Amino acid sequence: MKSSLLSPIPIPEEILAQTPKLVVEFIQALMGEREEERGRLLAEIQGLRARIERLEARLNQDSSNSNKPPSSDSPFKPKDAKPTAQKAKRKRKGIRQQCLRPTEIKELFPDACRCGCSKLLGLEPYYIHQFLELPIIQLIVLHIILYRGRCAQCGRTVKALIPSSQRVGFGPNISALIAELCGAHGDCRRGVQDFLLSVFGLPISQGGIQKVIDRVTAALKPHYDAIEAVAHAAPVNHVDETSWRRKGKLRWLWVMTNAAVSYFMVHAERSKAAFKLLIKDWAGILVSDGYGVYRKWAGLRQTCLAHLIREAEGLSGQKNAQVARCGAWALKELRLLCHMAHAPPTQGEWSAFYARLIRLISKNEDRRDDAGKLARHLRRELESLWLLLQEEGVGPTNNDAERALRFAVLWRKRSLGSVSEKGDRWVERILSLRQTCRIRGKQTYPVLVDAMSAFFRGGHPELSWIQVAKG
Repeated sequence: MKSSLLSPIPIPEEILAQTPKLVVEFIQALMGEREEERGRLLAEIQGLRARIERLEARLNQDSSNSNKPPSSDSPFKPKDAKPTAQKAKRKRKGIRQQCLRPTEIKELFPDACRCGCSKLLGLEPYYIHQFLELPIIQLIVLHIILYRGRCAQCGRTVKALIPSSQRVGFGPNISALIAELCGAHGDCRRGVQDFLLSVFGLPISQGGIQKVIDRVTAALKPHYDAIEAVAHAAPVNHVDETSWRRKGKLRWLWVMTNAAVSYFMVHAERSKAAFKLLIKDWAGILVSDGYGVYRKWAGLRQTCLAHLIREAEGLSGQKNAQVARCGAWALKELRLLCHMAHAPPTQGEWSAFYARLIRLISKNEDRRDDAGKLARHLRRELESLWLLLQEEGVGPTNNDAERALRFAVLWRKRSLGSVSEKGDRWVERILSLRQTCRIRGKQTYPVLVDAMSAFFRGGHPELSWIQVAKG
């Protein structure tokens, strides 16, 4: 028995022939409604499945497979152990104990030999044991007593005046220490207040600490201007930005960094106008991520391959087999391109790589899923992918800018940002000085002491270490 080919009703033909016409029409209408409902439900199920895949992919994102910062990683999610071979390649950079210049020397000579002889020949030192200790920490408290008197001739009152370098209550060293703790280490005002009281026995209000910070901000203006000038003269710069807060309102912290200096700027916007204010008339090679403002850069630009690698790695772990296959393919090619920065390819290797990359893009750019999104992203960035092979001093990633911002991000999470315009200026200048000192291998505290000494005497601080080329 077969059902009619002209009817959607799955009823044998001989039974259908005996069924009244109105009943058949009713059943056909009912089946049509059910077919429409079935199609709607199938479409909804497909949409929900796609949404679940996107949400699961987002849930599995961390700093290793997306552009999320490391500080956003969950502390409860263990990181996958890397292969031993990869661990062996990385060398940890530590600080080895150094033999410091002694303030006192104590010599120890051996006792008599076990045989009873006390005469020893060829005495020579064989080991230096270094013992460190702090002196008793005590503030230098100077009371300046001012006298006044009447002129014997005209009767006017004549008063002694405080020297200009001592008109504020804190000298260069203690001011530099407060700035070091508040800025270079990002400690809160209450923590600095407790430290000064505990270690130095110095009671100081948080308002007093803020006044010191304001003076240090003014003293660092020459350093900040010098760092800006060096940044704008560099042939290659890494640029990035991160969110900042002023009284809870969103602002943006920009950085322009290179092999010599790091220049920070707080701005109300994340826009082309803010970017132009950061770089001014600089026209060198830009290394950046794929933010739209950077992609419109008229000059030469190297896009950050690390961002693309993390995006591809995230796709390679998705449940959709085709998307995962595209992500794994892109991951392999992008890692190879990154490796070429250290091992330039031959002409044949380059031609084969270029052909594979174009095939990857062409095969996936018309897709309407994440694989197509990545392929179109690669197409847009095509001209900025391999500048690292053509220009000296250009690296494959924007890690320099991201590392420069990392301390600022952690500081923002602890302090919740700044509260005023002068707070923004403090952040810009101390971050610029701190990161530039790290690049140059200098300690920030002696630089802060010199800056405050020059500020109090009305002179010029030492800036030659910023202005001369690194090395």
